[in-house]
Amino acid sequence: MYHLLFLLTLTDFAPMAFQDLIDHLTYRLSQPLPGFAAHLTMASQSRLKWLMEGMDSSNAKKSGVLILIYPDQDGPTTVVIQRPDYDGMHGGQVSLPGGKREESDATLIDTALRETQEELGVPSASVTVIGTLTELYIPPSNYLVLPVVGFTREKPKFTPDPVEVEKIIEIRIGQLSDPSYKTTQEINVHGFVLTAPCYTIHGATIWGATAMILSELEQVIRTS
Repeated sequence: MYHLLFLLTLTDFAPMAFQDLIDHLTYRLSQPLPGFAAHLTMASQSRLKWLMEGMDSSNAKKSGVLILIYPDQDGPTTVVIQRPDYDGMHGGQVSLPGGKREESDATLIDTALRETQEELGVPSASVTVIGTLTELYIPPSNYLVLPVVGFTREKPKFTPDPVEVEKIIEIRIGQLSDPSYKTTQEINVHGFVLTAPCYTIHGATIWGATAMILSELEQVIRTS
């Protein structure tokens, strides 16, 4: 009955009780994940082509990103960041806080927490980790990314690193399941135009690996 009531609340996009969401996610992240099937729902045309051709991630660099969930006045919320528009593969794009594993990181969970502290000023000790989603390979940059899910009891006081973060974008968890925030767009990536499903929230276009990870989070939340 608990899971049914929770899912009805999510489907109606009403504000969700924060602790109910954390309890549900803690349970669901201990169960089998939708993984590949969830990623496909937000995969671009180029990503689908790579999938059909087969991708070898055996020599990929490892990285960790954090889905940080915290309470806010409109319900449970998470955060993504827009990178500065530098002359690089992911310049100007929207991503989850995180980055490449360093030698000092014991695990990729430590990577995600460290990078979030460096980029957003959220102390690692304030985050309670409740699980991970499915690893996702990013062919253009040859990274294999582990999405870590954690929460704080209070909304963090963000102090973004201006070198790493152009803009903070807060996403109410219910927005991920609301079709009015989803569309398909043509996206120009350094002169190459591709068509991709995306979330459009607060004027930001969230596509690619970040959208695929959030899509799995959405499906995990929606299932009992």
